[in-house]
Amino acid sequence: MKISFKKLGPGLLFAGAAIGVSHLVQSTRAGADFGYGLIWALLLVHIFKYPFFQFAPRYALATGESLLDGYKKMGKGVLIAYFILTFTTMFTIQTTVTIVTAGIASSLFGNFLSPEIWAVIILSICALILIKGKYSFLDRIMKIIVITLTISTIIAVVLALNTSPQPLSFVQKLPENTLEIGFLIAFMGWMPAPLDISIWQSLWALEKRKVIKNYDVKSSLFDFNVGYLATIIIGLGFMALGALVMFQSGSTFSDKASEFSNQLISMYTKSLGNWSYLIIGIAAFTTMFSTTLTTLDASPRTMARTTELLFGHFSKQNYLLWIGILIAGTVSIFFFLGSGMGLLIKVATIISFLTAPFYAIINYKLISSKHTPVEWRPSLKMHVLSWLGILFLIGFSIWYLTTL
Repeated sequence: MKISFKKLGPGLLFAGAAIGVSHLVQSTRAGADFGYGLIWALLLVHIFKYPFFQFAPRYALATGESLLDGYKKMGKGVLIAYFILTFTTMFTIQTTVTIVTAGIASSLFGNFLSPEIWAVIILSICALILIKGKYSFLDRIMKIIVITLTISTIIAVVLALNTSPQPLSFVQKLPENTLEIGFLIAFMGWMPAPLDISIWQSLWALEKRKVIKNYDVKSSLFDFNVGYLATIIIGLGFMALGALVMFQSGSTFSDKASEFSNQLISMYTKSLGNWSYLIIGIAAFTTMFSTTLTTLDASPRTMARTTELLFGHFSKQNYLLWIGILIAGTVSIFFFLGSGMGLLIKVATIISFLTAPFYAIINYKLISSKHTPVEWRPSLKMHVLSWLGILFLIGFSIWYLTTL
C-alpha cells in the first residue's frame, strides 16, 4: 500500500507525546538500574497496550467522531468518569513533562533562571504556538522531531556499543522488593504512553482529515503503526544507553531535573564525543518541548470536547479556556507544591498505570459495539490480544497494590 509522507501525522504526534518522560527518563533509568533486564517489560507493555491505542484512529475515521463521542453513546456515566479522571491527572502530567523540559533548558541555556521560571517561559511559548499555529504546526514539526531523534538515538547506541568494555547480558529480571516493583509499574505506566492518549489520537485523526481529505482508516492505521514502531525503537535505544553508560558504574540518576538533564546529555557525549553536546542537548530539549506542546494541546482539546458533550457548547473559546486552566494549575504545582522531578514522575506514572484498565476496557467495548461499522470491528486476533491486554494491566495493578 502506497502511503504519502503527507498522510503521516497523528501517528507521529502520538510518538511525539509518548517519547518524552517514558523514554528520556524512565527507559534510561531502567537501563541504568537493571541493565537489559527489563526488555521484557518494555516489549510486553507495548504489545498489550497496542490494541487500545490502535482502536482510536480506527474508530475515529470509521465513524467520523472521536472516542469521546463514542463514550457518550455508551452512557453518560462513562464520559463523566473520563472527565473526573482527566481533571484529576492532567495537571500532574503537564507538570511532569514541563519540569523535565525546564531542566534540559536550564542545562542547555544556562541555570541563571530557576526551573520554575523556565517552566513559565516554556508554557507561555507553547500556548502562543497553539493559539497561532494550531494543529497544522504540530503536524509539520513532529515529523522532523521524531525522525531526528530516532536517527540520533540509533547512532549513539551503535557508537556506545563500540566503546563499552562491558559484555552484553540479556538475562531478564523480575523486580522483587517494593521499591523495584514500584519502579516497574511506573516504567510501564507511561510506556509508551498513558492509555488516555488514545483519546487525543482520535481527535488528532479527525483534525488530520480536515487537512488531508482522503485520510482514511487504512492510512491512519499505517500512520499509527509507524509512530508506534518509533516508540519501541527509541525506548530500546534509551534503555541500551542507560545500560551501556550507567549500569554497574556506581552512579545513579538524580531526582533533580537540571542535574538529571546534565547526566542524560553526558550519556550521548560519552558515546559521540564532546563536540555533540550542543546538538544532543537541542535534540533532547526539542523532544521534551514537543511532549510539553502536545500535552498542552491535547488535554484542553479533550476537556473542551468533553464539557461540550456533557453541558453543551457554552463558549466558543472553550479550548482556550482549558489551556488557561491547565497552565494555571501547572504553575501552581511548581510554585506551591515544589518541583522535585522524581516524586512527580513516580506519582504521575503510577496513576496512569492504575487507571489503564479503565481505558482499555471502554475502548475495547466501544470498538466491538454496534457503534462501530462491522468491517472495522476487531478481528479474532485483536479480540484475543485485547483480552490478554486487559488481564495484563489488571494483573500487574493488583500485584503492585498487594506489595504496598
